[in-house]
Amino acid sequence: MTRLTILEYPDPRLRTRAAPVTQVDDSIRQLVADLFETMYAAPGIGLAATQVNVHQRVLVADVSEDKNQPVALINPEIIAADGAEITEEGCLSVPGYFDRVERPNHIRVRALNLQGEVFEMEAQGLLAVCIQHEMDHLQGKLFVDYLSELKRSRLRKRAQKQRRQEPEHAAL
Repeated sequence: MTRLTILEYPDPRLRTRAAPVTQVDDSIRQLVADLFETMYAAPGIGLAATQVNVHQRVLVADVSEDKNQPVALINPEIIAADGAEITEEGCLSVPGYFDRVERPNHIRVRALNLQGEVFEMEAQGLLAVCIQHEMDHLQGKLFVDYLSELKRSRLRKRAQKQRRQEPEHAAL
């Protein structure tokens, strides 16, 4: 497994819409393994392929305390959603920033598994929020898009300032 580099806001590549996976093969299974490795190391509870500059409809999540309930969804689609919950969200692509977002708190998802078979699953609470958050990434959307323009503007300026302050890497 390989730890991948996570793109950070406002990187324009985070706005790319992911393409559907046409065949679940060893390269997709390796991508899923790498996404889990990267997510757990970050540490995070979810990661979409778009966040590591791979623009295929693949996401992983694990909201368990012991990190022993991994979920991998290939070409996920929400087929039902209900309820509403406001939760504080953060994002590995927007490090150090958290804000409140309203989303359905119960969803039913259809996706492909690692064998390329269609399956459906129900998710509620934190897992439902996490899946929706990661599915937004696959559409080129970030949780900050749910915030006011003022908050997004401040966040964008802060992120750009932090990038300017990072030391340049010397060429070898």
